[in-house]
Amino acid sequence: MTLRTYWSSACPKCPMKSQCTPADYRRIRRWEHEAVLETMQSRLDRQLDAMTIRRRTVEHVFGTLKHWMGSTHFQTRRLGHVAAEMSLHVLAYNLKRVIRILGFAKTMRAMKLAGA
Repeated sequence: MTLRTYWSSACPKCPMKSQCTPADYRRIRRWEHEAVLETMQSRLDRQLDAMTIRRRTVEHVFGTLKHWMGSTHFQTRRLGHVAAEMSLHVLAYNLKRVIRILGFAKTMRAMKLAGA
């Protein structure tokens, strides 16, 4: 993570120094991609309900998958195996959801048509 540090030589003479910092100089550290975070924060500030919507739509899925997986642990090791295990969990979640929305018969019909 690349951080850049800035400070001004004008700090000792600044009339607002006592409100800004007790140190000799105020040092400001910024991440090289800080603008990305600021852009995201401004988007969130404009859409106050964005995180509420995210919690309703996305977090429920992750909570359900975490519950199915036994809290926080994967059964496999190594990145490739863990990715495959996660993919199977996501596939199972999506299949259960489709069956609940369409019903079993329509889901089976759609899968047969897709395979033909």
